[in-house]
Amino acid sequence: MDDGIVIVEPIRDTRIELPGNVTNDFCYIDIGLHSPGIWGSGTENFLKFVLPRLQLQLVVIFTLTQSIHLLLRRFHLPRIAGIILGPTILGQFPDVQSTLFPQEGDVYLDLLSKIRYIFFIFLSGVKMDPRTVLRTGIKAWTIGVLSVTVPVTGGLIVSILNQQKVHRYRWPAYKTIVGIQNLFPFPVIASMLVDLKIMNSELGRLALASALISDLVSNLTATIISYGRIGLMGFAKVLIMHSAFLTLGLILFILFVARPLCLWIIQRTPEGKPVSRFHIILMSVLVLVVVLLTDTVGLNYQYGPFLLGLAVPDGPPLGATLEDRLETLISGLLAPLLVTYCGMNVNLVELYDLKFIAIVWLILAICLAMKLAAIFIPAYFCKVPVKDAVALAFCMSAQGVVQMSFYYYNAVNQSQTFDGETFSMLTTSVLIQAAAANLVVKSMYDYSRMYTGYQKRDIQHTSPNSELRVLSCAHRVDDVLAAKKLLEASFPSKESPLAVYALHLVELAGRAHPQLIDHQLGQKSSGGTRTQKMIEVLFLFEQQYLGFVTVQQFTAMSLTKFMHHDICTVAFNKLASLILLPFHRKWNHQGKMILDSSSLRAINCDVLDMAPCSVAILVDRHKIRRNPSSTYNVSVAFFGGTDDREALAYGRRMALSPGVHLTVVRFVPWDIYAGDSQWDAVLDAEILKDTRMQGAHQENIVYREERVKDGAETALLIHAMEEAFDLIMVGRRHKDDTPQLLGLSEWNDLPELGPVGDMLAAADLSTPVSVLVVQHQNVKAL
Repeated sequence: MDDGIVIVEPIRDTRIELPGNVTNDFCYIDIGLHSPGIWGSGTENFLKFVLPRLQLQLVVIFTLTQSIHLLLRRFHLPRIAGIILGPTILGQFPDVQSTLFPQEGDVYLDLLSKIRYIFFIFLSGVKMDPRTVLRTGIKAWTIGVLSVTVPVTGGLIVSILNQQKVHRYRWPAYKTIVGIQNLFPFPVIASMLVDLKIMNSELGRLALASALISDLVSNLTATIISYGRIGLMGFAKVLIMHSAFLTLGLILFILFVARPLCLWIIQRTPEGKPVSRFHIILMSVLVLVVVLLTDTVGLNYQYGPFLLGLAVPDGPPLGATLEDRLETLISGLLAPLLVTYCGMNVNLVELYDLKFIAIVWLILAICLAMKLAAIFIPAYFCKVPVKDAVALAFCMSAQGVVQMSFYYYNAVNQSQTFDGETFSMLTTSVLIQAAAANLVVKSMYDYSRMYTGYQKRDIQHTSPNSELRVLSCAHRVDDVLAAKKLLEASFPSKESPLAVYALHLVELAGRAHPQLIDHQLGQKSSGGTRTQKMIEVLFLFEQQYLGFVTVQQFTAMSLTKFMHHDICTVAFNKLASLILLPFHRKWNHQGKMILDSSSLRAINCDVLDMAPCSVAILVDRHKIRRNPSSTYNVSVAFFGGTDDREALAYGRRMALSPGVHLTVVRFVPWDIYAGDSQWDAVLDAEILKDTRMQGAHQENIVYREERVKDGAETALLIHAMEEAFDLIMVGRRHKDDTPQLLGLSEWNDLPELGPVGDMLAAADLSTPVSVLVVQHQNVKAL
């Protein structure tokens, strides 16, 4: 075509034919995209081509980043691979750096890291629930607002006092540093709490609520200050009106175009189903459109995706599906790119203006001191313990990828506010503060210490005529029905009242802020119809035993790996004597296993390790029983030890009910002096004596002894009991040298159930017996 443009893409170069009269002349742009490979012509190094070089760069970055992260992960230190690949270390070998990371190849890494950061900020907005701000208490509001206003005010005063002392050329960098230091990015703080595994602790919840308020207030303050600086210019009115009009247009687009689109997607998604792939692609395109609009109106490009994320309804189906589909790519594959790419621009070798470098570090120290004081002092006056207040201050002052992106994209790439050495110092300070914050918070705050001094919270030391407090946990409606059956057998009466604290566990999806909802306060749960059904079942149970049973219901929405914190916290605060956990396997009416959840099993194991009271795992097979009788037949398999005594104490309490028939089977070794210690033998004899005395006055209690030689004989007797009882109660832990259990431990697949419980909870066992595995209060958790 003589009057058009023809683009020819050979392997090596791109040719462009110029329009007009120049018909035979070509402009050659030497961009090698694809390597011809080992079978192609030419002997040129494949690193001269863009795509193979980019692929090798990504392999090097990911391999080095993950390797160093594995080494430093236990110390909670940040990723420093970028500094290794930058001028500081790799730059000392110029040939290697120029070959592997040439300057002309930076544009591709820069583009990938920007895309990652755009979607990272978008997902951060999706996980945030702005309504949480309205529900937070006065403590979070006080800390959140003062942590922003005090440093901002102090920063403005320091800037005014030092304006004449700083060179005019360095003044823009000075102001930018102060402004960025006063940011409180919620995503950075939330990621830190997850990494330290304290997200669901009291400190973690306070930090998340305060950080959410601080993030919103700091962004609003930064916008006001920006408009104020524009107002100091001669043509202020025109700029302010133009900027405000465009910004308002962007916000209206998000509110009246993007959010209705999100609601339309939710309406078209069937209940309980994830959002379709087409709608996920549509939302991803919308993110890029909003970035384009944000950049067009003159704002920093990260604000648009963040506002769009806030407009997306959090949780299922849309928020949860977006997080599920994008989180792996953004936080897993592309996460190291931004930090590594910024680190690759750090040069700690070539430093020239040492005077201004000293000023930079002084500014950073002053800003950090003001932030720490602005958080610690309000927290202290809000009755937060001193150690926790210090940990909270360092937690909310942590820096990370958001500050680093501001330093690089808002300064270096666009306005050239920072030179290379200033940027190197700022990036290094982010890494140092991130490492220091993690180490200080980890050393100052120990979640498990809240149980110190919490003693004798079990069934053995609870009088039969006093209130029994049980924390019942549930993931499904089946769990509530099984717990209700067990609680009915626990003899709720006027003489022996029952207090039930029901904790409905809902996995946190599409949110970053865990919630503990108290339904007695009228709070509503977003767990859907499943949670509502569980609430209704226990409400009817309370009405059935009105005056004898009190039920308080809660819903905990958190990440699965942190649910045990919610369970233990509620148990501790409510002075529960027993935590009732559902087993991670479920069976249908035909006895076929339909669920085997490793995540639920992990929750149970974590609760067993740190629970402040006794714990029982209920293996429910009530669906299999086809001909239920009016009498609930319960058996306690007694071998000796503290867990067996706790199981027997619960069984004796059940036996107070006339509808329960209790059979205590004591397995006695041929050598009656083998196994238990002398003190354990005394305690066992005492509780067995009380059981026999109780049986003498109650016809529904039967006590018998079975002599066994080893675990094989015990297994035969246990299996013979399966058809005779509705529920078998066993202790979890026994001494390794217990003669009655010799050989059973070798086949124990589920250590959290103990050898006997593991045998009764076998996946291929189709008998209708349910099992309650009891662990006495763990002394190590105190």
